[in-house]
Amino acid sequence: MIAVEAKVLPSPDSVELLSDELRSNRELWSSVNEQFTAGDALARWGQPGISWGLFSVPDAELGLLDDVAGLDVLELGCGTAYFSAWLRRAGARPVALDLSRAQLETAQQCQDSFDAFPLVEADGACLPLHERSFDLVVSEYGVGPWCDPVRWIPEAARVLRPGGRLLFLTSSVLLGLCVPAEGGVAGDRLLRSQHDLAHIRWPGGGIEHHPSHGTWIGLLRASGFVVDALHELHPPEDARPHDFYEIVTPAWASRWPAEELWAAHLL
Repeated sequence: MIAVEAKVLPSPDSVELLSDELRSNRELWSSVNEQFTAGDALARWGQPGISWGLFSVPDAELGLLDDVAGLDVLELGCGTAYFSAWLRRAGARPVALDLSRAQLETAQQCQDSFDAFPLVEADGACLPLHERSFDLVVSEYGVGPWCDPVRWIPEAARVLRPGGRLLFLTSSVLLGLCVPAEGGVAGDRLLRSQHDLAHIRWPGGGIEHHPSHGTWIGLLRASGFVVDALHELHPPEDARPHDFYEIVTPAWASRWPAEELWAAHLL
């Protein structure tokens, strides 16, 4: 059993000792929550079906979450936990974890209108959860870009049961290479070294990690995962620009993959 009660946030002591990177990312997402997220959180919670990424690619087209009923699921970097809310309606038993207290408070408010499930304030690379507690770990733009994979992948493996699955979405390496250093929208030129993407600080705040495909595979294998698939996502024809992630347009993403959805399972 997971020792966390629904709708109860841990004390601030759980994230008291923050590194500069964690503090920077926490401050960024507090600002994002205030400017963009809180206003549409209820709408996201109420969205029918499950979709992935900036342009809402339906999971039904990918076939990754066909039957989650009865599964214990951990969402890492949940933000306002709308993805966990979708999983809850599909019959899963989610636990949603994030570093941002502001976003978790928004998620807690949304639970007044929807089903409740546990919310945990913690670093995705240091999980306050028992090992072998989950059947599935998911992350949609949570730990993928925002947490050092050297730290969070072993933690995901630790809390998964044998045979458990890991699904995580992050920006593509190609997108990172084409976004100007001063910020702005990705163009059709390579503007930085791939080595620079392993630890990149954006002008608007926050630090991301975008290792190469080879590095991802090596880290996953080192923690006991077998890679099942790498889905390179493209937007639907009627996709609109994302309100917050203004670094890529639907037109760009229709030509080159802007998002990568990794699927793996634990031996």
